[in-house]
Amino acid sequence: MIQDAEQPIAPDAARFYDGGVDADEGQPGVPPDPACPPRIELVRTTENGCEEFKMLRRIAYNDEHLGELLVPRRTRTFCSDLTSVPTLFTWLVPKTGEHLPAALLHDGLVHPPGDPTYTSTDNHVVTREQADRVLRDAMGHAGTKLIRRWLIWSAVAMVTMLNGKGTGWSNRRKWYYRLAVGVTLSLVLALGIYAFIDLFDLCDANIPKLPWMGDRPWFVEVVGGLAGAIVIPLVLALFWGRFRIAGAVVGVSLAVLLPVTVALLVPTGIYQVLEFTAKATKAARWPALVVGVVALVVWLALSGTALFQK
Repeated sequence: MIQDAEQPIAPDAARFYDGGVDADEGQPGVPPDPACPPRIELVRTTENGCEEFKMLRRIAYNDEHLGELLVPRRTRTFCSDLTSVPTLFTWLVPKTGEHLPAALLHDGLVHPPGDPTYTSTDNHVVTREQADRVLRDAMGHAGTKLIRRWLIWSAVAMVTMLNGKGTGWSNRRKWYYRLAVGVTLSLVLALGIYAFIDLFDLCDANIPKLPWMGDRPWFVEVVGGLAGAIVIPLVLALFWGRFRIAGAVVGVSLAVLLPVTVALLVPTGIYQVLEFTAKATKAARWPALVVGVVALVVWLALSGTALFQK
């Protein structure tokens, strides 16, 4: 199945419907009801500081290729973290939203280790690669916007390429995909950091500059850096094979959003340090005091210099 050969998908909420309740400990189950909208009933749980949610009812989805998909198979043991997005990127892809039914559906299709591969109501075996395709289509039917839909699918497809479990791929193919992803991420990160250093002239004058940026006016370097952040990932994505669109989306997104990510890491790191010192013992609060004193000294010195210059 070619992953990137998606036909235009229009919102179609009717494809999602109430999946009922599975039979449990002698209690009769409630069958799916295609005439009833999905009822997403979640119970929040925490284990080892990690937040997860149990589903009290199933979600049913009518897939164009696989027929009815009914998840989770067992509500008692199923847990989901909703949309698996690092906190740093929730401004781009929130944990919940119009894509939530599709995210829960995908979590139900990707079976845990030791669990049998999911089989649809029509007896279609769903591999992990197919589950990723279902996620992408289901997000479209749920009304998820195009760019967000492709960002989520590309990230999920990349994880599948790195993991390789439940795909049915040969070991050779698994390692090829892992190598393609690893090389792409490494080069994009390395060139992105190099471009940042080049833009602000932080490197030694004897170190070669990136040809597409060079020693030019800053706005020309910005345009050149942006062009490189698009062209280079597109070339590297060709080595992702049938996942080439996912490679292009991941590579370009990583390259373009790298400065934003770095900018967000600074306040996030400061916040984490403050949280740690607030919970720590009195002796551990000394680093925060030292940081505060240093900041005060720097502020007074710079302010005084500015006043004297006037």
